Amino acid sequence: MKPRHLVTLRDLSSAEFRELIARAIELKARKETYEPLKNKVLGMVFEKSSTRTRVSFEVGMAQFGGSSIFLSPRDTQLGRGEPIEDSARVLSRMVDCVMLRTHSHRTVEIFAEYSRVPVINGLTDRFHPCQLLADMQTYFEHRGDIAGKTVAWIGDGNNMCQTYVHAAELLDFELRIACPPGYEPETDLVEAAGKRVEVGQDVRTAVAGVDLVVTDVWASMGQESEQAERTGAFQSYQVDSSIMALARPDALFMHCLPAHRGEEVSAEVLEGPQSVVWDEAENRLHAQKALLEFLLAA
Repeated sequence: MKPRHLVTLRDLSSAEFRELIARAIELKARKETYEPLKNKVLGMVFEKSSTRTRVSFEVGMAQFGGSSIFLSPRDTQLGRGEPIEDSARVLSRMVDCVMLRTHSHRTVEIFAEYSRVPVINGLTDRFHPCQLLADMQTYFEHRGDIAGKTVAWIGDGNNMCQTYVHAAELLDFELRIACPPGYEPETDLVEAAGKRVEVGQDVRTAVAGVDLVVTDVWASMGQESEQAERTGAFQSYQVDSSIMALARPDALFMHCLPAHRGEEVSAEVLEGPQSVVWDEAENRLHAQKALLEFLLAA
């Protein structure tokens, strides 16, 4: 029997997505010791550095009674050119689950294909499903179910934006994307989402009357050489107080962090009353605990 993986959100049904959100909220409120993953080991493969991903997975496994192993490119043969298939075959015979945070999405797909144990996408150049579990948990905590609501994505059509496209499909909300020409999300993803997703260039049109405003950095990790070009292209895509004023009065603001104040978001918005970014960051821990339990505790 093949294991369940989380390579993209599409590996979940709509019902499972909502169940994970509800379970994450329950686990967050739980105070007593609960160790469903006692003696289980999570292997964590990092080709890209992280604060929230590493800490949340390590703490989550510790709180669940399990343990984790951090593996950087310097620590494994993956960094020396060992085929992904071979690394997957070996690692999955020794650990109970593997999380990869890497550059190429294809790396996670191949690893999952050859792994005997569940594989979790901790971030790739195309998708970031773990972050969306935390984002949606945060919205549900503050405003209830997101079905029928409207979300504005402002900025780069990057891995976060593309995962919001999947979330719109699964949780049935409207997603308006505003990005500069040449920085749109993948066309096939948008087309597959149908009427739930609109892509345009005008920020004010995208934000008008929405329930949630989301953005991300203009140049992600690995795009440092494009910083100057991207800064020029995204100058009119900052989420500031004038942009938030166009959304609903009770609209929330989210950012997956790290944030660059004065670039994609103003300090006033990031630190303001509509911002839930600190809950969003904390919820990486609880959403990932729910995911680990879902994949490993059965």
